[in-house]
Amino acid sequence: MNAHGMVHKYGDNVDTDVIIPARYLNTSSHAELASHCMEDIDRDFVKNVKPGDIIVAKKNFGCGSSREHAPIAIKASGVSCVIASTFARIFYRNAINIGLAILECDEAAREIAAGDEVDVNFDTGVITDVTTGKTYQAQPFPPFIQNIIQKGGLLKSIM
Repeated sequence: MNAHGMVHKYGDNVDTDVIIPARYLNTSSHAELASHCMEDIDRDFVKNVKPGDIIVAKKNFGCGSSREHAPIAIKASGVSCVIASTFARIFYRNAINIGLAILECDEAAREIAAGDEVDVNFDTGVITDVTTGKTYQAQPFPPFIQNIIQKGGLLKSIM
């Protein structure tokens, strides 16, 4: 399992209210959630994101409310992976449950820049910044979690 895309870069403590503002939580439409993803921190995100793109952020990504809407909005916007120094624990599990690939790698999160082209190998945990040629090592998911992500989420993996 691999990902390849351009980087959208954010800092520390990107909370779920920034990922998908609460004013849009009255819908269950994934497309509608995606259309407002990151708008309070990056007005142009929805205009610029392309299928396969990657979000890179620093520490405590996904903090705040435990809503599943946040990883759903990210995944539905076309993002293939989120790389961060650390994730809020509930966001981490919600992301896996809905099939959004995430990796913790502090060095990559600090060094990879906005607009860089990045490859991710989920089997090995190797993150390659194609733009700079630098590689980083994240802890790969065990096979059962990779299966959940490949199948599109926890429920789809057991059906």
